[in-house]
Amino acid sequence: MRDNKKYKYQNDFSTKHPNSSLHEIGVRRQKAMKTISVLEDYLTDLGSLSALDIGCSKGLMTSIYADSFEKVTAIDIDKPALAFAIQNNSHTNLAYYHRDAMDTRFEDESFDVIICTHVYEHVPDSRKLMAEIHRLLKVGGVCYFAAGNRLVFLEGHYKLPLLSVVPKYVAHLYLRLFKKGTFYYEKHLTVWSLKKLVSEFKVIDYTQKILMDPQKFHATEMLKPGSLRQKLGLWLLRMAYWLSPSYVWLLQKDK
Repeated sequence: MRDNKKYKYQNDFSTKHPNSSLHEIGVRRQKAMKTISVLEDYLTDLGSLSALDIGCSKGLMTSIYADSFEKVTAIDIDKPALAFAIQNNSHTNLAYYHRDAMDTRFEDESFDVIICTHVYEHVPDSRKLMAEIHRLLKVGGVCYFAAGNRLVFLEGHYKLPLLSVVPKYVAHLYLRLFKKGTFYYEKHLTVWSLKKLVSEFKVIDYTQKILMDPQKFHATEMLKPGSLRQKLGLWLLRMAYWLSPSYVWLLQKDK
């Protein structure tokens, strides 16, 4: 399934990151509802559509997607997480597979919707990931793409300042110094590199829409409507979009 001689994979992420938010049911539910609300806002009705969840982990979000779509397929390379998902988050319209996101082995144009939430930085080659997403989407289909920015002060996975900004060899040493790990797998990109990464798609940007209406898009855990934080967030986004900590884009396959 995978050429391990060519790529260095981030295996068993769930067990190696026991304190990650991916284990928190409340957090995962909120993120799943945000995803669904964005997709419903753009596509209106999801009930007749098929979806692929890339990087499903324990299935906490995937099981919620199954309530909205006609059929959901979910993949991950994390075997312990998949075992948990199958045991605890199964549905009749949901199937889990141990697959490489860069080479899923599904047929061309198999899905109406693909969900790729903060996954691109974890795969060995994000360009191959996006090429695979493009291949799997039906013409007119969309990918919900949530992506973290390299240019952030506090790195999201290890909570170390400037970890994603420094050169890779420094990041490896940084992790070891603070006993957070031995190898920094994540490959975050700037907004300019992200736009290049998704250049095959039509991009529908929901980042500002979510900030403007956090209640509609289930983002009130980050921003309270009318709060100073919301106003500052919108100001920053308008003045320095390239410094947004993350982006939410719908990527539509036109041809």
